[in-house]
Amino acid sequence: MRIAILSNTGWYLYNFRLGLMKAIKSNNHQVIAISPRDGYEKKNEIAGFRHLEFKVSANGLNPFRELHSLLRLASLLRRERIDLVLSNTPKGNIYAGLATLLAENRIVPNISGLGRIFIRPSPLTHLVKWLYRLSMLQAPYVFFQNKDDLEFFLENKLVKPSQAILVPGSGVDLIRFKITLRATGPSASPDCITFLLLARLLWEKGVGEYIDAARHLKKRHKNVRFLLLGQLDVTNPAAIPQAKIEQWQSEGIIDYLGKTDDVRPYIEAADCIVLPSYYREGTPRSLLEAAASAKPIITTNSIGCRDTVENGVTGLLCEPRNAEDLADKMEKMLMMSEDQRQIMGLKGRVKMEQEFDERIVIEKYLTIINELNRSEYRSK
Repeated sequence: MRIAILSNTGWYLYNFRLGLMKAIKSNNHQVIAISPRDGYEKKNEIAGFRHLEFKVSANGLNPFRELHSLLRLASLLRRERIDLVLSNTPKGNIYAGLATLLAENRIVPNISGLGRIFIRPSPLTHLVKWLYRLSMLQAPYVFFQNKDDLEFFLENKLVKPSQAILVPGSGVDLIRFKITLRATGPSASPDCITFLLLARLLWEKGVGEYIDAARHLKKRHKNVRFLLLGQLDVTNPAAIPQAKIEQWQSEGIIDYLGKTDDVRPYIEAADCIVLPSYYREGTPRSLLEAAASAKPIITTNSIGCRDTVENGVTGLLCEPRNAEDLADKMEKMLMMSEDQRQIMGLKGRVKMEQEFDERIVIEKYLTIINELNRSEYRSK
């Protein structure tokens, strides 16, 4: 089969879908990466995958430009004789789904979260629901990364029960992310407890709450350090301005580490990974990678995030948009002994091995692809 892996960023394909792309290719299918050009198309090509450009604005609202992008994508799928599209991210799923309607391809979307539109319902939310319903029509199956999103789609009749398949997020590579009990590496600080927030730098990821909690704890404890790692998404309306990051650094609240394609050294250097997100997440990859590395995690009791942690066992849950509660949970982690944090981290690793191994997700994809391949062969 000719299979297209589509997303609204090449960065997403390279960082979150490369293992899947390699597995599909090793099963004798042709794999083509489709995304806008953002510099990562070169890395995907070096990894052995042809890249085709999908021109779309991450936050575009001009209906004429959006329609033009959609028609170009449908034309691309027809021209390349794509048999199956595997899509990700909210905009990628909707555009790919609508394009497959026009090009008469099949699609298996992965609902990797619903994004900010569903944080505060508005008239736009109703439009997006309708677009989801329409874009799922060509999908024999739809993957969901958490039960909340699956139930939401079923309750709103966006998909049929026969289409819905629950998968453990994107999974995590348990070979690449190894157990690291003690904070190690050049950015580790043996005299401090180090917290790390690893995410795209959007307000909805809870960065403001993290800063407020850090400011509070800095006044009470000297042996604590707060790190921030992630991309400054300047095109996103919810992006945190670079000037604000620089202000927090000058205040001595956090150290900003920039962005990276390899988060492992930074996870290894931390004692605890924090993600106080209230974004409509799928299953945050950063938390899976942290737990796989045997790091305790603190995250919110919100959709997608809470699935990654057993509260009080592998990490701690805090309330969304609540800096005071976040500070309380971080202080609890701070006051634990090193052995207690390590035990919590090791239990998180076991949870990843049992529930979130990337091979579980890849195997589900391969099973579906083989089924669709057989049905296509029989129909010829």
